Amino acid sequence: MKSIFCSALLLLSFSASARAQEPVPLAHGNVPGESNHHLKIENEYVRVYYVEVPPHEATQLHQHDYDYIYVSLGPSDVVNAIVNKPEIHLQFKDGETHFTRGGFAHIARNLADTPFRNITIELLKPQGEPHNWCDEVVPNAPTDCRESSHEGTKMVSSFRTEEIKVFSEILDPKASSKWNAFSPILVVALDQSQIRVSFDKQTENLSADGILWIPGRSNHEVRKVVFVNQQKGISRLLMILFEGEAAKKVLN
Repeated sequence: MKSIFCSALLLLSFSASARAQEPVPLAHGNVPGESNHHLKIENEYVRVYYVEVPPHEATQLHQHDYDYIYVSLGPSDVVNAIVNKPEIHLQFKDGETHFTRGGFAHIARNLADTPFRNITIELLKPQGEPHNWCDEVVPNAPTDCRESSHEGTKMVSSFRTEEIKVFSEILDPKASSKWNAFSPILVVALDQSQIRVSFDKQTENLSADGILWIPGRSNHEVRKVVFVNQQKGISRLLMILFEGEAAKKVLN
């Protein structure tokens, strides 16, 4: 009986310690942050992380101070354990895109036999209200799905806020698309994509899970951006356009 009592005390002590644990910040600047979040891009608008959690493991308790977008890389099966809230079991399809308000700490536990991977994009400017297009990032709100096709490409609108517009672009084999960009663009290559991106007399090659920041220009000058699918199958891109007041203030 004494042994059981001591074990119970130890369990209660452990639980209290876990509740009292301080959340780890995400990496920024020279701060290393949560070990499963790998900082790839940091600027005035975003911090972009590649996230990978091994099978049946979990992140550290970590803090999200900003609104963020996350994109699932492959199917996943996770538990989202937010401090002071019930745990939520989530299953994502490859390429699923979601928008989440910041201001919380959580642990993500991977239930699958494969790594849990995503791209997490912290939005460093206030976003205002989100609005659904094809993706229901605002639960129980109406959607307004918009799609367009042109010469081997298909554009699918995802959602928008007061600062950003989020799209997916699907390119047929060897197809290309041309953009006249007035503001910054963040590009994420999805699936098994192989994309050549050209702008300002420079060329970048994006493979699966690749991330590219295309900066805006001062005085709202047009930047011509060309995307070319270099493989025999389709390639798919997630594109985030920064078109709100935050972009105007930085560019002026």
